[in-house]
Amino acid sequence: MINISACIITYNEADRIEACIKSLPFCDEIIVVDSGSSDATVSLAEKFGAKVLYRKFDGFRSQKQFAVEQSTNDWVICMDADEVVSEQLRKNILEARDKQFLQCTGIRYARCSHYAGKFLRHGIIYPDRVFRLFNKKFAGWYGDREIHEFVVNAGKTKIIQGDLLHYPYRSFSHHIDKMKKYAQMMAEYRFKNDERPRLTKLFLSPAALLIRGMIFRFGFLDGWQGLAFHIIMAFYSFQKELFLFDLYKSDSTKSI
Repeated sequence: MINISACIITYNEADRIEACIKSLPFCDEIIVVDSGSSDATVSLAEKFGAKVLYRKFDGFRSQKQFAVEQSTNDWVICMDADEVVSEQLRKNILEARDKQFLQCTGIRYARCSHYAGKFLRHGIIYPDRVFRLFNKKFAGWYGDREIHEFVVNAGKTKIIQGDLLHYPYRSFSHHIDKMKKYAQMMAEYRFKNDERPRLTKLFLSPAALLIRGMIFRFGFLDGWQGLAFHIIMAFYSFQKELFLFDLYKSDSTKSI
């Protein structure tokens, strides 16, 4: 049998860490990398059987790769504390494991996000196939982008059915604050890589996101929750470009 390590990064997730860990009974090891929580995250993680390590946060990618490197098994499943493995996904992961992980080195599956009381199953947010289960001998969180990070796989990737349940926002204000933070991080990344802001992107990208998500990907079928989600994400797209303009304006050595 192939053993699996679960790798979770946390910061003040006391209200969500229990559900996350309890959805991972198929894992032989649970590694939690905490970046200095001031709530009960660490004590709860330890209570439910996790090995907890501390690492100062310097980016999502770096934090996740550090967690992977601390695991003792080759196969790892990477989780955020706001995610839960559904029963169907768990069953399909175990079936894949029994078949030597389908002779591949990484597996994708859909992520379904809970928003304002319901799971969104349309628009830009679903199926949102994430790459979180892989053999670390062939794959990892590589690159220089610390936000919207992704796994690089040198081998073969396959898709299995089943949803990773995602509970990303505690409230609308939490969603807005989180997107502002992400927009600033993305602007800094683009600025560092000499990507210039564009007025066309400032206005057209948010509009395109709304049209694509709400109409072409049937976001309207998720009701007012789908509309609220897409409006905030369109504003996020607007903020990314706006913050990049700010960075160029504050640096006299660079011109727009």
